[in-house]
Amino acid sequence: MSQGSTGADALRHSVNLARLTEQLGFSRYWVAEHHGTPMLACASPEVLVAAIGSATSRIRVGSGGVMLPHYSPLKVAETFSMLSGLYGERIDLAIGRAPGSDPVTAFALQRDRRTAAPDDFPEQLAELLAYVHDRLPVTHRFARLARLPGGTMRPDVWLLGSSPQSGIWAAELGLPYAFADFINPDGVEIARRYRQDFKPSPTHPEPRVIAAIWALCAETDDEAQRLAASSRMAFTLFLQGRLIPVPPVDIALEFITQHPHEVEALGQRRRWLVGSPATVAPGVEALARDYGADEVMIVTITHDHAARRRSYELLAEVFAAG
Repeated sequence: MSQGSTGADALRHSVNLARLTEQLGFSRYWVAEHHGTPMLACASPEVLVAAIGSATSRIRVGSGGVMLPHYSPLKVAETFSMLSGLYGERIDLAIGRAPGSDPVTAFALQRDRRTAAPDDFPEQLAELLAYVHDRLPVTHRFARLARLPGGTMRPDVWLLGSSPQSGIWAAELGLPYAFADFINPDGVEIARRYRQDFKPSPTHPEPRVIAAIWALCAETDDEAQRLAASSRMAFTLFLQGRLIPVPPVDIALEFITQHPHEVEALGQRRRWLVGSPATVAPGVEALARDYGADEVMIVTITHDHAARRRSYELLAEVFAAG
């Protein structure tokens, strides 16, 4: 969400960008779940997935992801079954363990606040998969609940991660795996171990990896670096616990001038591919090779929506030409 705009503007921009990426030939478009922050507007990915599904016709649409510890597995399964009933095989359900918020906000999301929520993500995930794939034993007390509202249409379930544990779970359960390189740039070995230890499942006989990376393209390297200042300021403050909307470029450039060491420290913790297509494309290709990625997912945050649209246009042009 950009400074000077509203959350409603950001949500409409997401739908607009999804339409554009479909036209450009991108294969999938995911929306995240975040709570209690002025920088990111999507607190309910399932709502935005429905809006994007209605506005598109071919591109896969999904969550990136639903933060399962906040929810009942049955409720998540029913919601994404309905989306699959509406939009067919285009729906992805990517699941995350992180809260997508600070501890206070995570506690506020709890229905029962008498005690902290249990750390039982593996059990939640197993229950969710049993509903989605109708694998509950007939003797299970919830067996009849696996008859989901979307009928035979089921979402494709992915596991998100930025740590070794997520890769272990994805391999054990035979799930496709989306690694957040834009959070942790040290994921190559995690992805390799996931592939090595992968146990085939009925829905996914082979491992599958998405490397999600942060990239921003503009006509020139200088212009791309200028536009990236907005995200650099926002994320520098985010890592300090100071939450702001994405600032305009001029404000961000002044901040970087005044706080060069703080911004430099951000660069040591996060990977950024920023520049013209000739600069960014080789970096994307190298990361895809390093991860052994079947797909690369691009995350781009700018203050100006037109600049973000243009970034995806330039990437589509260079990879189509290649």
